[in-house]
Amino acid sequence: MIRIGHSTDVHRLEAGNRLIIGGVTIPHYKGSVGHSDGDCLLHTVCESLIGALSLGDLGKLFPDTSEEFRGINSSLLVQQVMKEVRQRGFRVVNIDSTIYLERPKLQQHISTMRENIAALLEIDVEYVSVKATTGEAVGIIGREEAIMTESVVLVTND
Repeated sequence: MIRIGHSTDVHRLEAGNRLIIGGVTIPHYKGSVGHSDGDCLLHTVCESLIGALSLGDLGKLFPDTSEEFRGINSSLLVQQVMKEVRQRGFRVVNIDSTIYLERPKLQQHISTMRENIAALLEIDVEYVSVKATTGEAVGIIGREEAIMTESVVLVTND
């Protein structure tokens, strides 16, 4: 059996916060606001897996009201979700993600993000796609008020 999961996440950007995307800390004067480390990309990676398994959403497994998850490294959340994937007899086939961010440009960081995600999902990097685009100066992305990410994942139990 194969299953598909999808997720979209948006985080507000504020000066003085760290900008972490796909496990990579990116130098920038603004960073993502979140209960955890604010890694919007890893949040959609998690939630797309959660969706593929019909387990609800990220907040159900990792509530933002819990002190346990305050400031947590989002890689640890992905690892926990991957335990659920394996326990249910599934494995990841591939994942496709998009980052919507006006600035900074991310091209030099994409390969490291892909490698990080591949390691977390226990798949080869060739099965991990990460793309970045801007808001073309339009909307909350274009005005640099927010970062948005989307991920689509395919899992199988064959």
